Amino acid sequence: MNLFAQKTEEIKVWGNCGMCKKTIEAAALKAGASVANWNKETKVLTVEFKERKTNAQKIQESIANAGYDTQDVTAPADSYGKLPECCQYSRKETDKKQ
Repeated sequence: MNLFAQKTEEIKVWGNCGMCKKTIEAAALKAGASVANWNKETKVLTVEFKERKTNAQKIQESIANAGYDTQDVTAPADSYGKLPECCQYSRKETDKKQ
């Protein structure tokens, strides 16, 4: 495996609006993604990153800490509660620990 390879992943991220898009993409970039593009209609975030720098799990954890549930990580209730009202999406039903 080439550790310098750029990897592309698609991650489901719940959100509503343009403000969500900005926050979700910023959180992904903060976690080491070099490219982050969230589609409001499909709720899919496409990220590119170097595997030696970060991974999909770290990116999802950063997004969850910003208040957004992802396919594998549920945002803490206090982070979700800090989102502007227009960004408070219908939360996914899950039995995962927060």
